This record gives sequence, structure tokens and C-alpha cells, in this order.
Amino acid sequence: MTKITPVDVSGCSFDIHRDLSVSIRPRKPGPPERIDGMTVGIVTLVPDAPPRHRGEVHPDGDEILYVISGRVRVTGESEPAAAIELGPGQACIVQKGEWHRVSVLEPGQLIHITPGPNGDYRPI
Repeated sequence: MTKITPVDVSGCSFDIHRDLSVSIRPRKPGPPERIDGMTVGIVTLVPDAPPRHRGEVHPDGDEILYVISGRVRVTGESEPAAAIELGPGQACIVQKGEWHRVSVLEPGQLIHITPGPNGDYRPI
């Protein structure tokens, strides 16, 4: 058995489990599935596509968002007027418990590192 596994990131997410083992999972439409650990995804950003969610929260830990290409706006519920825009090579940390949404301004790709197993979705 090979110890190096190629992964097509266009359709899969990486799950980093509490024991630090990694598995891959096909991405499905709708909100991402939660695991007891961290999920790492590389997402293609399309401005006019239906949003994966209009708001979410991660009570288990902070989320990291890193823009590979394109532009996004990250809006937090606690200070909606202080939304930030991120472009290629820029990142942000969304603190645990902060309801937030990501809006696509220009097509591109984004990496998210999202804690689990808990989380919730609702418009903000």
C-alpha cells in the first residue's frame, strides 16, 4: 500500500481528526459536514453561484480563511460595518462563536480550515 495519496482538491475536503490522522471526503452540495477535528477545504469561488451558506458559526474553535485567488468580503455579525475584503495571499481568523458570512467579490479559490464537530447556519 502506498503511503502517499494524490487528492483531487476540486471535489474533496481533508478531515484532520483529533488523533491527527487525515482522511479525504467528497464534497457535497450545501453546508459542509462536521467532524470532531478540523476540516480543510479548497473552494472555487463563483460570484453568482448560490451561496453555500449565508451565515455560519463555529463554537469549537477559530476558523482560518486564506484567499488563493479572487476577492471575498468577510462580514461578522458583531460588527457588520467592519467587514473586511481579502485578495490573493491574504487571510483572516474568524474567532470561535462569531457568526459570519463570506461573500464572493471576484472568482477565485479560497482555503478554509474549519473546526468541528459543532456549528450552525442561518442568514446574517
